Amino acid sequence: MKGIITEQEMEMARLCIRYAIGEGASGCRVSLNKSINDSVTFFNGEFDKVTHSSDRSVFIYIFADNRYGTFSTNRLDEEELSIFVKKAVETVRMLEQDCFRKLPPPERLVRDAGTGLEAGLYDEEYFNEDINSRMDKASRMSIFKTLNPAGEYVPISEECEYSDSIEDNYLIDSNGLEARHIETTAGTFCEYNVADCQGNKYSDYANKTAVRASDLDLGFCSRKALSKVLRCFNPAPSRGGRHRMVVDKDVASRLISPVFSALSSYSLQQKVSFLNDSLGKKIFPEKLTIIDYARQVGKAGCRLFDSEGVATKDSPIILNGVVKTYFTDTYMAGKTGFEATIEDISRPTILSTAPQGMEFGAEQMIKSFRNGIYVTGFNGGNCNSVTGDFSFAIEGFKFSGGKIVHPVKEMLITGNLIDLWNSFEAAGNDWRDYTRWQVPSLVFNDVTFSA
Repeated sequence: MKGIITEQEMEMARLCIRYAIGEGASGCRVSLNKSINDSVTFFNGEFDKVTHSSDRSVFIYIFADNRYGTFSTNRLDEEELSIFVKKAVETVRMLEQDCFRKLPPPERLVRDAGTGLEAGLYDEEYFNEDINSRMDKASRMSIFKTLNPAGEYVPISEECEYSDSIEDNYLIDSNGLEARHIETTAGTFCEYNVADCQGNKYSDYANKTAVRASDLDLGFCSRKALSKVLRCFNPAPSRGGRHRMVVDKDVASRLISPVFSALSSYSLQQKVSFLNDSLGKKIFPEKLTIIDYARQVGKAGCRLFDSEGVATKDSPIILNGVVKTYFTDTYMAGKTGFEATIEDISRPTILSTAPQGMEFGAEQMIKSFRNGIYVTGFNGGNCNSVTGDFSFAIEGFKFSGGKIVHPVKEMLITGNLIDLWNSFEAAGNDWRDYTRWQVPSLVFNDVTFSA
């Protein structure tokens, strides 16, 4: 068995297209989605809970008389669908006209995603998992009962969760599109709470995912979460000012996410983007290059098509500081006049600035750049989408002379995102291969810290 959508369910989706066209719609797209999620949690080395959920939904996109509407159901009875689609088309005809609502032209549609397996994100062993094997994996994650702190700290709690899931998406339209994407995910998560010898409490967590459960190191998250929380002991205030900032790979995506949002044509059209009128311009430093590797088969984030069925491709987002693309679907292309691309990013990768063959992660950055603040977490804050002004609470460590001195607390970084990225100095090569966004550890210079 591959995937969880049946041939009968796919035929019901095809019927929706025929019903809609039969009722006079000029176009129709149907997205059929199914998913299964399972998880097992252990608390302090003992079984705690098990969860199971499954979902099925059908989204029907109706285009009729320059009008458009979206409808959804989870019922796939042929007679009920006939009535449902008929009423959907009638409803669309009551809406205001919008001449930009249309399906993508056939030449832009994906042609190499017929089975759902082409992206390489399916685990052949997924259906061999059962409650017993999941229980075993969750129990093997725990190290709580093996701890021997020898008076250095007091373990309070450990929560370990093993989870796996499968998602199956079947997408068709009246322009001849038929595409499928099947993806499995296995994941581990652990959170530790401990107290130091003075009774001060600390907590931290770690997580990791993989396409295949066999690729997971089941003890990794427990060990990492514990090591992260132990290094937070004895935080001290640090003087505010302008410092060099090293941002750990685990949290660095927080600083690039607003940039991607600002490149959305929806944000640009609504004038809520700080990157308005930036296409083709050198907004960022020359050393910054971000490529969307949408078609890295077998890698997290690989997508051969977007939600419209438009074929993806590996392409630059920012190249040597120059903005190379906006994320523009068919509708927004008509509204804005921008070139139609895809609606969103898939596997954006910030290219490393390190010399070829050199290992360059946060540890090496601290040694190389000598003095500054090493940011390992963001605790709230906000970014103004119109201006790019931001204020983020951070946690991390002061480093001096190439060595970590002590944890820091109660600090903010403030400024403007364009200015921040123009102070960008270096990108590491310590990407987390299992994540969709490939953002390594980063270095920025002259960042404003408030204590």
